[in-house]
Amino acid sequence: MKKFALFILLITTLTGCTLDNDNRDSYTYEVLPVDSYTLPEKFTLGNTYEIKLKYTKPSSCHFFQGIYYSKNLNIRTIAIQTAVNNNHVCTQSIPAQSEISFNFYVTNTGSYIFKFYKGKDAAGIELFEEVEIPVVN
Repeated sequence: MKKFALFILLITTLTGCTLDNDNRDSYTYEVLPVDSYTLPEKFTLGNTYEIKLKYTKPSSCHFFQGIYYSKNLNIRTIAIQTAVNNNHVCTQSIPAQSEISFNFYVTNTGSYIFKFYKGKDAAGIELFEEVEIPVVN
């Protein structure tokens, strides 16, 4: 009888705990444009440089998730990654700009081309601002 009571208690405990998925936050991810950036005029091979980026969150529900960084030979494509909380009421007023930075280590000679994401045009085509930085020895 004790084993049966223990079994009933165990079953009640396990079935009494449910995962309430309706109260979880729901997120989508969005890439934001880089408003402005700070780059040196030239790089020296083997040195590390801090590159600063400024961006504006469209609403209070956007949270910084990282820097989108893609490289192809000496071309670097950069944008801002955010998560958007879909379960909260967001304020749409334009908040102040945020600033982030990352370190860039120069490993190649020639020039680096940075392509900063600037958003999309009316036709939905992605726009980039390109900057070429020469590497000196």
